[in-house]
Amino acid sequence: MIRNRRALEEFSVSFLDVICCGFGAIILLLMITKTVEPILLEKSKLDLDSLVADRELALFEIKGQINELRRQLTDADAQLDENLTELLALERQLTLILSQFAATSELADENLLESTKLATAKQSLTDEMQRLLGVDFRRTTNLVGGIAVDSEYIIFVIDTSGSMFNVAWPQVLRKVEETLAIYPGVKGIQVMNDMGDYMFPRYQGQWIPDSDARRRSIMERLVTWNPFSNSSPVEGIQRAIATFYSPDKNISIFVFGDDFTGRSIESVVEEVDRLNRADDTGRRRVRIHAIGFPVYLDRPSGRVYRFAALMRELAYRNDGTFVGLSEFE
Repeated sequence: MIRNRRALEEFSVSFLDVICCGFGAIILLLMITKTVEPILLEKSKLDLDSLVADRELALFEIKGQINELRRQLTDADAQLDENLTELLALERQLTLILSQFAATSELADENLLESTKLATAKQSLTDEMQRLLGVDFRRTTNLVGGIAVDSEYIIFVIDTSGSMFNVAWPQVLRKVEETLAIYPGVKGIQVMNDMGDYMFPRYQGQWIPDSDARRRSIMERLVTWNPFSNSSPVEGIQRAIATFYSPDKNISIFVFGDDFTGRSIESVVEEVDRLNRADDTGRRRVRIHAIGFPVYLDRPSGRVYRFAALMRELAYRNDGTFVGLSEFE
C-alpha cells in the first residue's frame, strides 16, 4: 500500500508542473503579442491610406495630362489640315507660275532663234551683196541695236567683281547670250575678265574656235565664273588688244562692267590708242563696245561716272558703241 501511494504522488506532481509551464508560456506569448501587434497594424493602415491617396492624386494628374495631350493632338490635326490646304493652294500657284514661265521661256527661245536667223541672213546677205556689188561696196550702216556686227572675231572683257557677280550676273548672262546670237558665225571667240584672266586658260593667247558646243561651254562656265577683279576694265582691254590685234582681222571687244576704280581716264585712252593702231583707211582694227550695268544706279559715285566717261570715250575713238542700262530686266 505504501508503494502505490508514492507512485501516485509522483505522477500528480509531474502533471501539474507541465500544466503550469504550458499555461505560463501561453500567458507570456499573449503579453508579447498584445503589446506589439496593435501598433504595427495601426501604422500599416496609415501607410496604406497615404499610399492610396498618393496613387489617386497621381491618377488624376495622369488623366489630366491625357486630356491635355488629346486636346493638343486635336489642335495639331486641325493645324495639319490647314497647312495641307495652304500647301495645296501654293502647289496650284506654283503650277500656274511654272506654266507661265514655260510659255515665256518658249517665247524667248523663239525670239532668240528668230534673231539668230536674222543675223545669219544678214551675214549671208552681206556676202551676196559683195559678190554682186563688189568687194569695195560698203553698206550705209552695219549696226544691230546700235552695235556694229561686222567683226569676224569677238572678245568679252567682263568685270567679275563682287558687285557685278552678286547683283548683275543674271543680266550679264543674258547680254552675253544676246551678243553671241547676233554673231551666228565667227572665226574665233575669247573670254577674259577685267584683269585679263582667261576663262579657259588652255586657250590663252589663242582664239577659241566657234561652234555650238563651244558657245554652250562658255555659257555654262560663265554661270559660276568669279575670278578676282579690281573693278577696272583697263587691264583686260589692254591685254586683249596687245594679244589679239592683227591688221588682217576685224575684231570687236565687248566690255561689261559697272564702275572704274582707276584715276586717270586720259592715260588709259592714250595707251589704247597706241595699242589699237588704225589701218590705211584710218579705221581702227579693234572695235570697242561697252555695256554699263546699273548696279550703283540708286547710289551713283565717282567710280560710276568715271566708268561711263571712260567707256564712252573708248567706244567713240575705237569705232564702237557704249550702252548704259537704266534698269535690270
